[in-house]
Amino acid sequence: MEYHDKVLKCADCSQEFVFTAGEQMFFADKGFKNEPKRCKDCKAKRSQSPGQGNSQRSETKTTCSQCGKETTVPFRPTQGRPVFCRECFQQRRSTGAPA
Repeated sequence: MEYHDKVLKCADCSQEFVFTAGEQMFFADKGFKNEPKRCKDCKAKRSQSPGQGNSQRSETKTTCSQCGKETTVPFRPTQGRPVFCRECFQQRRSTGAPA
């Protein structure tokens, strides 16, 4: 696939920034599906804010992929990936089962 530079708008400061062809190739290699939402300055400011990531994290109710029990997890599950309750997760970790 051929990549071309794209101009995107930052979700925080509304300034335009360039999503380069090289960055697009990197995103594709890593399997990232979404384009970046923030310019480099806003992304850097956001990552430097102490504790901001933890304060915005919310628990999500879901069903364990192994035992079917309802559970809560500290992240938003990714579509197509299994989610385990604490007990099943610990069991899989101790047996070395692949995720």
